[in-house]
Amino acid sequence: MADRRGQGDGVVTSPKATAPETTAEVRERARAIPEAAVARLAVYLRVLSGMVEQQVTTISSEELAGAAGVNSAKLRKDLSYIGSYGTRGVGYDVEVLVSHIERILGLTRKHSVAVVGIGNLGHALANYGGFPSRGFPVAALFDIDPDLTGVPVGGIPVDHIDDITSVCAEREVSIGVIATPPQAAQAVCDRLVSAGVQCILNFAPVVLQVPDYVEVRKVDLAVEMQILSFHVARRADEAAGDVVNGVGVDGVVIRP
Repeated sequence: MADRRGQGDGVVTSPKATAPETTAEVRERARAIPEAAVARLAVYLRVLSGMVEQQVTTISSEELAGAAGVNSAKLRKDLSYIGSYGTRGVGYDVEVLVSHIERILGLTRKHSVAVVGIGNLGHALANYGGFPSRGFPVAALFDIDPDLTGVPVGGIPVDHIDDITSVCAEREVSIGVIATPPQAAQAVCDRLVSAGVQCILNFAPVVLQVPDYVEVRKVDLAVEMQILSFHVARRADEAAGDVVNGVGVDGVVIRP
């Protein structure tokens, strides 16, 4: 296996270095992690999983931070939340670090996903191979259109929305994905919650009302496009300002 060792701060985490944490200890540690750090841990895991596929055994904090798009100080702080500490200049044990992050993110548990709304977006989500490959197999599909009922999408027959409660309970669905029109989203959400689903990924452009124990992540593609539009406009304005101030492309001074 390949071995990449960096020169910056790093961590060597070995299964023999410390006793394995209990489930309660992992749960308590997870509660203390800021939400922004959780999102970055998921990015680190994606990078590290790629390293495992490339047979990389160790990686420095600078290498991992660069691949994840963060600075190394922030990365070391994030990894300190999961108990990863070590010696300077040696590197992280890639496979062990993957294991630690997976435990904190709950990826060692079984997850089943239900997608509600099999339009263009829902159809694409149902066929997305990245879900099962990362431990999130799609177990159920739902739509209100009777013409879709019983039709397999991605190998799974579509059930009617009226059957959400019974089907999700039977198949132990833990994550619901809402890809319906906005006017149907809240009713679908209520059905998922009644089936015991406590985590919902919402693509509908509405704010869902849920009990305190239900976690909702909202993905609004239009908002993301508007944010990108802002950055494009700002960069264009900055470039125009540079020209006005006598600085052209690549810092070349433009003389009147």
